[in-house]
Amino acid sequence: MKNKQSYTILAVDDNLLNLKLIEKSLSKEGYKVFLADNGPAAREIAIKEMPDLILLDIEMPGENGFDVITKLKDNSQTNVIPVIFLTGVSKVDSKLKGFDLGAVDYITKPFHPLEVLARVRIHLKLSIATNSLIAEQTNKLKQITQAQVSMLPRPEDHPDALFGVYYKALEEAGGDFYDILNISDKITGYFVADFSGHDIKTSYMTAYVKALLAQNCTPVYSPAESMKLINNVLVEILSDGKYLTACYIHINRITKKMTIVSAGHPPVVCLPLDGEPYLIKTPGDVLGTFKDAHFGTQSIDVSPGDKVFIYSDGLVESAQNKITWASGADSLLSACKQIEQIPYDKAPAELVNRLFAKGTLPEDDIVVLCVKV
Repeated sequence: MKNKQSYTILAVDDNLLNLKLIEKSLSKEGYKVFLADNGPAAREIAIKEMPDLILLDIEMPGENGFDVITKLKDNSQTNVIPVIFLTGVSKVDSKLKGFDLGAVDYITKPFHPLEVLARVRIHLKLSIATNSLIAEQTNKLKQITQAQVSMLPRPEDHPDALFGVYYKALEEAGGDFYDILNISDKITGYFVADFSGHDIKTSYMTAYVKALLAQNCTPVYSPAESMKLINNVLVEILSDGKYLTACYIHINRITKKMTIVSAGHPPVVCLPLDGEPYLIKTPGDVLGTFKDAHFGTQSIDVSPGDKVFIYSDGLVESAQNKITWASGADSLLSACKQIEQIPYDKAPAELVNRLFAKGTLPEDDIVVLCVKV
């Protein structure tokens, strides 16, 4: 036998006769009714039972109906419960105040039980439809998120790339992403980017950029040439105001050369096997804005065991504390030094944990790659 759907109603009134009338008329139609004769009791029941709808008297001693709904709407647990006011006051100002506070309807006293039943049914139907729409939209956004994450390469799928990663999107459609490019044997490309804006279009652009990377990051082109080719296409397809900052690292493990191409992105942190960490600053224009863009490029010698950290600005920026990546990047040096003994595959998560260990929360998406030469 299938479980029966039972809807719950919380009736709040300091008049016991009104409560009994409501309880009788709704109970015989299959609703479960909770009763409260004052505001504090009503709020306690609302939190505990989470009713599907609340019938709330306005004129009550102590907390009146306006006080009660204000506290209900301020509580994240109860702010979505629809509230219908019961009132003997027919003044327009009073009704408008109730609507401003979040009420969905009014029932004027003295009320007829059939009117109460009719209004309860209408608003339960609206609530069901709204919740269904929200659930459907949430599910679609989750699918987009899952599709976006599924496009991100996993370390176990690229064992020769020797990288660890931390990825966290604050919203369903994240603006940060990364890619790993197996250019040839012992030559690997690492790409980290941050789109301006976090919307649904951004999640689709991730696929476009990945395709451009695959087409243009080849042995035929130098790292700088690859970024210029990608930029030329992005200038044509990105809408006005859209761009992305990016860092592309090309590591040749045969020649022990690392080339960094920066497109307006935070500086790379290099952690030598036997040495102090340092920033590699290569200022450059962002991708997708200028056809004749200039990208900062630098090549350095590296040794086996060296580590390189590539990250998005969410790791070091804080709008609340007025910290930009230009000033916040320096804080990474001591943090990276502290984790120099941590294996490269676990280093990104450990770095994030240390930077946000004091109860602070990230304000933006975060990508951190740790690459071992």
